[in-house]
Amino acid sequence: MQQYGVLVVDDSSFMRRCIRLIIEKDPQLFIIGIARNGIEAVEKVQRLKPDIVIMDVEMPEMDGMTALKEIMKTCPVPVVMLSNRTDKDPEKTFQALELGAADFYLKSALLEENVKPEIIEEFLVKLKAIARKTRKPENKKQEQKITSENTSEIIESILNKPESPIETKLGLADLLIIGCSTGGPSALQSILPRFPKDTHVPIVVLQHMPPGFTRPLAERFDTICNLRVKEAEDGDILEAGNIYIAPAGYQTLLDKKTDGSTTLRIEDCLPVETVYKPSINVTLDSAAPIYKERLLSVILTGMGNDGLVGCETVKKYNGKIIVEAEESCIVYGMPKVVYEAGLADVQVPLSSIFHKIMRYLKNE
Repeated sequence: MQQYGVLVVDDSSFMRRCIRLIIEKDPQLFIIGIARNGIEAVEKVQRLKPDIVIMDVEMPEMDGMTALKEIMKTCPVPVVMLSNRTDKDPEKTFQALELGAADFYLKSALLEENVKPEIIEEFLVKLKAIARKTRKPENKKQEQKITSENTSEIIESILNKPESPIETKLGLADLLIIGCSTGGPSALQSILPRFPKDTHVPIVVLQHMPPGFTRPLAERFDTICNLRVKEAEDGDILEAGNIYIAPAGYQTLLDKKTDGSTTLRIEDCLPVETVYKPSINVTLDSAAPIYKERLLSVILTGMGNDGLVGCETVKKYNGKIIVEAEESCIVYGMPKVVYEAGLADVQVPLSSIFHKIMRYLKNE
């Protein structure tokens, strides 16, 4: 049985004890060491070589953000950040993900008095999945840096690239839906800013996140993308060139109106209970009958199987599906189940996802 050493970094002895008790529930995980601040964390990562680090954001002497940056520079190892729910928390969380953190969790979600056993189980499974997965350096080297100066050249090179026989038959899409979970924000950052201003379809993004995080995520992307990015609201009319981030804590569905427009319906409750809010399955199930073969779906990194049932519906209506390949996924869960079910039209690493999307969206 493979085991993974966990370094716990938190200035609170109570928090360290609580996290230890959670870790000890899984025989594949063990505490390899503890650290009380970022300085100790950096030193112990280098000395103990843990498989994964669980680190608090706010600490004295050296905070989690500074320690994360130093760890990624000197001795890269998967890091999961723990944080409190505060107004400033989303911004710090996104900064941590940009610095290389594999994922984040709210302390309250793990340590509340009546926490559900499935929440703890999901946390432990995710830790093991992240610990066994190490990013290959060559994948990042393959990524082409996108700037305002070279975007047009990159788009032109994509559109002029010879098509494969299967892509030639695909035709155009009228809607792009992207679903992701663990590792999603970083993956989205390598895709969304690349879309040019004249993108002729609306884009709906479903990212598993705690409530309160999707609006700051949308606002952050709005500052770095060519397209307008907003958190989806009930009644929004889907318009080409806009990116809609599905709000956490709700389900996002699509409705076709008599005037031909498509609107978003944001619901708190549905007849069928789902684990995820937003659920990729729920959104794809509502979109596929409307857009049929003109729907393009992309499933990125994430744990679990959300998106599988929705992709079955997409294929029922002859829509197209791209999934991220294992080598670039933080957690190869959601893309894996779709690919192994034979539903994907193509599976490619993250560095090629945008290029594949543009093949499906290009104008004839």
